[in-house]
Amino acid sequence: MLKNQRTIGKTVSMSGRGLHTGTKTTLRFKPAEPNTGIRFRRTDVENCPEIPADIEHVVDNFRDTTIGKGSIHIRQVEHVLAAVYGMEIDNILVEVDSNEPPVGDGSAMPFVEILQKAGIVEQNSPRDYLEIQETITYSDPSRGVDMVVFPSDEFRITFMVDYKNPALGTQYTSMYSLHDEFVKEFAGARTFCFLHEVEELHNQGLIQGGNLENAVVIVDRQLSDGELKTLADKFGLKDAVMLGSNGILGGKTLRMYNEPVRHKTLDLIGDLALLGVPLKAHVLAARSGHAAHVELVKKIRQVYKKKQLTTKFQKKPAHQGVLLDIRAIEKILPHRYPFLLVDKIIDLVPKAKVVGIKNVTYNEPYFPGHFPGHPVMPGVLILEAMAQTGAVLMLDAIENNEEKVAYFMSIDGVKFRKPVLPGDQIQIEVDMVRFRMGSCKMAAKAFVSGELVCEAELMAAIVDR
Repeated sequence: MLKNQRTIGKTVSMSGRGLHTGTKTTLRFKPAEPNTGIRFRRTDVENCPEIPADIEHVVDNFRDTTIGKGSIHIRQVEHVLAAVYGMEIDNILVEVDSNEPPVGDGSAMPFVEILQKAGIVEQNSPRDYLEIQETITYSDPSRGVDMVVFPSDEFRITFMVDYKNPALGTQYTSMYSLHDEFVKEFAGARTFCFLHEVEELHNQGLIQGGNLENAVVIVDRQLSDGELKTLADKFGLKDAVMLGSNGILGGKTLRMYNEPVRHKTLDLIGDLALLGVPLKAHVLAARSGHAAHVELVKKIRQVYKKKQLTTKFQKKPAHQGVLLDIRAIEKILPHRYPFLLVDKIIDLVPKAKVVGIKNVTYNEPYFPGHFPGHPVMPGVLILEAMAQTGAVLMLDAIENNEEKVAYFMSIDGVKFRKPVLPGDQIQIEVDMVRFRMGSCKMAAKAFVSGELVCEAELMAAIVDR
């Protein structure tokens, strides 16, 4: 069933201490227009710059997720994003008057509660879901991280962690319905960390707003009474810190028996919000953290970019295995008969790679004269086909591409390996080497039946038509 986009009914706010600075910070959620997405605004900075909450604006993901534009950053946005995504809110403006939101109790629940007070409003614009059609994987063997995204008619997550610590061990959880389970089962899961991590961060001048009320600290070494007293002094606690029988500092009890893995799921939901579009897929994660989540989101984002490109230029469904057919290519490139030398695009990774096809028939106008009785495709036209395929990749990487054209500035390292004959089908693969606004460098190769027939490096400039 088609669903519409949603925002909140009124402005709401909350205040508290920032986790890392320890200073008081105020956050405001404000309604936003359809198709504007999730945006953050720094109200403590001149001109109140806005930062879109998407993967292109992630500037750090070591221990939390930090977004930024230029020198303006906002860190630890994942819990806010998880609350917004979990409440299925598409458009919202998040104002903060410092470089981090309030830490609250270390979960997403404080943000969920004020969003509930704001109320949810349906907007007169349909939701644009990203439906995963093919399996996407990400792994980091050095960290033991494995992530897989499967096609699914709903958004689902399965998460597993295994720690060499008796207080945690192996934990597993699944979320099958964001609507039914997020608020009740996941939003209240608090952040957790090991004691040695807390000590390292505190020694670096961070987590000045951290305490035993907004984090679950797992003890991973033996502690004397003197060390417990020192910890109390570090965190400004009046009484000495006690070690609970469950291995948790302060004797705190878990809200759920598997609260740590549920919080990891919460973090993943927040990081998936950086896609900028609601997802229909089943995400399986093992031992992953923010860095892995960001890398996975980048791969999923490429799928979304393909969908946007197809929707923009491909008005009628193309044949299976075709991303852009000749009609779509005509909307991107200015070339026409007899000089349009790309018949279809079969793959495109935005700003990275494009694969195009040129079908070479005996009816090509140049064969009668090149050469009579021995038809061979001119090498300069093979290069032109490679250049046009590269232009599709270039023009996809810029805004208002209908008003632009690519002029090639230089072609280097050209090698012709084999002749191209009537009846051949050329598969052209072009990789983006360097892209700057106004120009780019690409590496292109042409294949016939899997054999390399031509290769070259292309330099081009993008100018107004």
